[in-house]
Amino acid sequence: MLGEKAIREMLGRVLALSRAEETEVLFFGLEERLTRFANNTIHQNVAAADAAVVVRAVVGRRAGIGVTNDLSDAGLERAAEEALAAARLQPEDPHFPGLPEPVPVEPALAFDERTAAYTPEDRARPVAVVCRRAQEVGVSASGAFRTAVHEFAVANSRGLFVYHPTTIADLTTVAMTETSAGYAAGASWRVEEVDVIGLGERAIGKALRGQNPRPLEPGVYTVVLEPSAVGDIVDFIAGMAGGMAVAEGRSWMTGREPGEVVASPKISIWDDGRDPAGWPMPFDFEGMPRQRVDIIREGRVGSPVYDRRWAALAGRTTTGHALPPVNPFSPWLTAASAGPLPLHPTMGPGEHTLEEMIASTDYGLYVTRFHYTRVVHPREAVITGMTRDGTFLIEHGELTVPVRNLRFTQSYVEALAKVEMVGREVHCERPDFTIVRAPALKIAEFRFTGATEF
Repeated sequence: MLGEKAIREMLGRVLALSRAEETEVLFFGLEERLTRFANNTIHQNVAAADAAVVVRAVVGRRAGIGVTNDLSDAGLERAAEEALAAARLQPEDPHFPGLPEPVPVEPALAFDERTAAYTPEDRARPVAVVCRRAQEVGVSASGAFRTAVHEFAVANSRGLFVYHPTTIADLTTVAMTETSAGYAAGASWRVEEVDVIGLGERAIGKALRGQNPRPLEPGVYTVVLEPSAVGDIVDFIAGMAGGMAVAEGRSWMTGREPGEVVASPKISIWDDGRDPAGWPMPFDFEGMPRQRVDIIREGRVGSPVYDRRWAALAGRTTTGHALPPVNPFSPWLTAASAGPLPLHPTMGPGEHTLEEMIASTDYGLYVTRFHYTRVVHPREAVITGMTRDGTFLIEHGELTVPVRNLRFTQSYVEALAKVEMVGREVHCERPDFTIVRAPALKIAEFRFTGATEF
């Protein structure tokens, strides 16, 4: 970690070096440590440290970007010059909102000393337990257990400076036999909240129970979805709630009025960058405070999320959801390609357990997670993908036999309108640069359109 003082001084040097009319500087710092295991053996412990600066130079209504991980004065000056040169080559952008004035940002605690100090030995101990248990029952376990420290900062020539340090820990594991697989994952900014052994046992149990799956005809089934599968729904629904997607007609929100019924009244989805149960980050990549935004509230259409650009175009104010112009750690997650996005999506809990959902189902499918999901029709959030790593038949209120994976093609909006039960526990996973929080769901109708051979 460089720390707030050193980062503030560094970004101040960039601002002093820049010859642009206005300048914005973003800092990304990362220390990541990873334990990988496969075939019931830990085979790799790796660590990486990196830091990068993104400079945005402004000339009138033109903006250019320079990026570097050379944090010497020469490297920083070169990035500032590259940003200025790029700005001068850009056409005028009539919708460029300029750089913001500083506004108060309340800090949010998301840094855990234990997570930051976690060693390879600390990670190896619970992973070794999972590997031994898998070996004992004839299952092959693999996966990765990661702990990391991030630092983010934003500064601009109008006097804005914000800084946020955070930790994160996550586990993903898959257990396999010759005919089956089981999956489990979890994440938290506190490593002690990631139950590595418990998650491993869950994956192992799924693999054992899922052996020799039977074929099943495609069709419309009642489904009980584990939080991992529901997390995919939450991720897509929230990801299509950005102001850019709504304005361009690429969102299920487009053409729907706030307050319009779109889902079961049991469903609420929101984004809250300050929620300590997620992965708090109090400001966005323009340095604006993140606000809670209700995307769906008790089944009714809520609000999109905005950065300053798309808020101005919509006649709104920013909700603190700007992405960076360039993201060195997640290159696809940028303002130009995605616009404003929720990075902390959550579906609220309900009143039921998984056991109650299964017991209330006469005939249906139990799904662990979805895999390789892709958009078919963004306007109605029609998604296609496959089940994976534990799909079972429910008969007369009980899990019976494992079934082969199925392809689905389903509007997630329509699926949320058919929700009958919502789980009382909310589970955290980390798909990429976010943490998604979701409960289990029972959905009355879910459309499966194809079968697989495995």
